[in-house]
Amino acid sequence: MTDTPSIPAPAEEPDPDPDHEPKANTERGADTEGKAGGGQEPQGTDARGTDAQGTDARGTDARGTDVQGVAAEGAAPERGTAPKAARAKSAAPRPPAPDWQQWQPQRPEPPVWLTEISPATPAPISAATLWSVLATALLSALLLGEGVGLNLLIVAVPAALAAYFAARTADRRPRPWTLVWALGGLALLAVPALTEAGLPTFLSIVSALALGSLALHGSRTWQGVVFGPLGLFGSIGDGMAWGLRGLRERTGGSRKQWMPVLRGVVVAVVLLVVFGALFAGADAAFADLLGGLSPDVSVADGPWRFLLFVVGLLGALAAARTAAAPLRWDRITVRPGRARGRLEWALPLIVLNLLFAAFIAVQLAVLFGGYGKVFEETGLTRSEYARQGFWQLLWVTLLVLLVIGLARRWAPRDGARDSALVRAVLGVLGVLTLVVAASALRRMDLYVEAYGLTRLRVSVAAMELWLALVIVLILVAGATGGRWLPRAVAASAGAAVLAFGLLSPDALVAEGNVDRYERLHKIDAQYFQELSTDAVPALDRLPEPLRSCALTGIERNLAEADDDPWYATSWSERTARGILAERPVERSPACAGLGDWVEYRGGSDLDGL
Repeated sequence: MTDTPSIPAPAEEPDPDPDHEPKANTERGADTEGKAGGGQEPQGTDARGTDAQGTDARGTDARGTDVQGVAAEGAAPERGTAPKAARAKSAAPRPPAPDWQQWQPQRPEPPVWLTEISPATPAPISAATLWSVLATALLSALLLGEGVGLNLLIVAVPAALAAYFAARTADRRPRPWTLVWALGGLALLAVPALTEAGLPTFLSIVSALALGSLALHGSRTWQGVVFGPLGLFGSIGDGMAWGLRGLRERTGGSRKQWMPVLRGVVVAVVLLVVFGALFAGADAAFADLLGGLSPDVSVADGPWRFLLFVVGLLGALAAARTAAAPLRWDRITVRPGRARGRLEWALPLIVLNLLFAAFIAVQLAVLFGGYGKVFEETGLTRSEYARQGFWQLLWVTLLVLLVIGLARRWAPRDGARDSALVRAVLGVLGVLTLVVAASALRRMDLYVEAYGLTRLRVSVAAMELWLALVIVLILVAGATGGRWLPRAVAASAGAAVLAFGLLSPDALVAEGNVDRYERLHKIDAQYFQELSTDAVPALDRLPEPLRSCALTGIERNLAEADDDPWYATSWSERTARGILAERPVERSPACAGLGDWVEYRGGSDLDGL
């Protein structure tokens, strides 16, 4: 073989894909000798004896690929390497995989205020909280099916304990205002246990929930006071998930953890049923006591009882979850309004003050000149004059509160002079509004003198008194600083509802009309049929047969509710039953033919009806 100068071959580039390495280089055992200077391979044969003149004798390589025209192009593939185009193609970076998420709908970012008020991660639920929640749910199912009374207070106690245990686990300690809200809410739930009237009961339940929410959230700003009760509804879903997670963590999913408790509860129930039935059969007095204390549960009430169980469970979990991690309503910031100039801000309010002063001057002239001249000049009766003015003056009081709030928002704030101007103008407006509120109450007094008391008249008069109290609080806050004002207004509302419920509008109506009858011998016995048992002690003072005519409707309602259990019976209802049992209602012929009522507007008896 002729010696030829050897040309160093370039370094082989590793194939990025070893599976695509040509097999011909490994199967032939030897490659053709060096290349000619023109790039053509010398004639000869390879190890297999095939013609190496640019092509395989078969026209294909070892892999069966057609390689004709390779030598003609001036280069043959080197041993163990791919063609340049193939190497460039294999060395090129692969395109990235498509990002399918970019076509997915993107969730919008939550508002900033929602992020700020979001609660912190609560501490794990404790065993004491779980037991309190379960007790609340069971008592709700057993006691809340027949009505409202003492049962509301009984159910609220374990719910409050669940919230207390959850707050203690989260290292939240009660503060003075927290105790005020909690005790106030429990006191409001005592109203249904003491009185029977529907409106005070409804207001007391709603107010108790509101005060309970303030106790759980610990709010101190207007935003917290107004929106705090909504936090309980927002915690229902989170509270359920929180409770399930805690229950699963404590039981570990093992029957060994919860089966002993379940067996103990079942055995206790069986023992109570068996021995309770034996003792009830042995003594009639004990059977009567046991029947009065235990709830009357039947299979037909199953769906209703289950619903009450779920409501009690979710409510207690929501309260406990809120106590552990409340919504932080106080973090909501309200931008102050743009400060106005002194003249632009003060001129409308000064004009409004002058209008209030003119109205009050007319009222004083009427007061000292006597209403007779007014009635003579206007042609209005006493009742028409009173009815015409009360509702307008009530709206005046409400709108003044709105005006004061907006005026504070846009008030000038440039130094002590502006501060003094704001206090002076709004202080005068507040004082004049108190006089207008007094005038409205005087109008209501005239109306009551003409027609007597009703539930509506008592309710709107009570609302006017509370609005006057709010104005007094605003005046004091303007003079001393108002950081305490939101909580003071909420506390005054709770106290007003509590007083309204304990005094009972039905009892006030009956007392007022009986006193009016004793003075004027005028009474409307028809209206008494709509009152609750709160009115029975006052109506019992009427002479017969007017007393029986006034109490007929109440006595009939009591007969329909004779089967109510002790926990759904108010103190007022029990008192009324005792009075009517001692002095039963007489079916007088004077009430016959007129249904169960009479209208009596004169005389000292029912002659001539």
